[in-house]
Amino acid sequence: MKAAPFDYVRVSCFEEMQEIFAAHGDDAQVIAGGQSLIPAMAMRMARPSVLLDIAGLPGLSGIEDTGDAIRIGAMARYVDLRESALLATHVPLIRDAVALIAHEAIRSRGTIGGNLAHADPASEMPAVVQALDARIDIRGPEGQRSVPAAEFFLGTYAVDLAPGEIIVSVTVPKAPAGRLSGIQEFVRRSGDYASAGGAFVLDVENGRIAAARLACFGVCDRAVLAEQAAATLVGQELAALDPEPAVKALASEIEPTADLHNGPATKRHLIGVLTKRLLADMVSRSGKAHG
Repeated sequence: MKAAPFDYVRVSCFEEMQEIFAAHGDDAQVIAGGQSLIPAMAMRMARPSVLLDIAGLPGLSGIEDTGDAIRIGAMARYVDLRESALLATHVPLIRDAVALIAHEAIRSRGTIGGNLAHADPASEMPAVVQALDARIDIRGPEGQRSVPAAEFFLGTYAVDLAPGEIIVSVTVPKAPAGRLSGIQEFVRRSGDYASAGGAFVLDVENGRIAAARLACFGVCDRAVLAEQAAATLVGQELAALDPEPAVKALASEIEPTADLHNGPATKRHLIGVLTKRLLADMVSRSGKAHG
């Protein structure tokens, strides 16, 4: 199939973008890297009458140190994330996640803002930003606001963006000393969407887990934080970590949804196995903790 007819507009300022949104409403669709939207248009799952290219808007690119956090522009591409020395130093989980995303052609064009706005439940980045306690920075006709990543994802392809709003950046707190992070996933083939995945963060103090954030993707209708499972890890001695309480809590905490290949029971089993593997891998790398 081919895309339905549409007009293409490349805007150069936010005021021009808002004028187009005001004139066309829901018929106007933002395009960032286009790696999700263009295939959807080709299959006519998306049929915008106006395609709004925001690549020319100021301030949407770049990765910068803001003191206690790293600000990532919404138009930063996956390849930019992978090659950023700032991210490698302060939030390496983002760099590690990029290696799992699709294929090199997509990593060369896809953007973090487009990925988060698309909110595919099997995508890695929505889980990563939740595990890192990031905030999604938004701009629209009513001004600017910032939303915790854990509150931004509302369901399958559904996010907390009002009409006329776009993501402008993602603000990620710098990792403290002693942080361990990791990401793993089960896929049928390299580059496929994940059947189950996890992005985990453990903050370790004096050999014990002081805080934990476990984000799962590819399992439910959205990437979710497993807060009850994370709570079972807090206070445990890292060297003698017992994952079983977390696995048990996770099994009752999440509500898996079926996909084309796996039913809910299979997904619940897969995320349990992955949790054990990922925690064991993180413990084995504890000598290389951040800081």
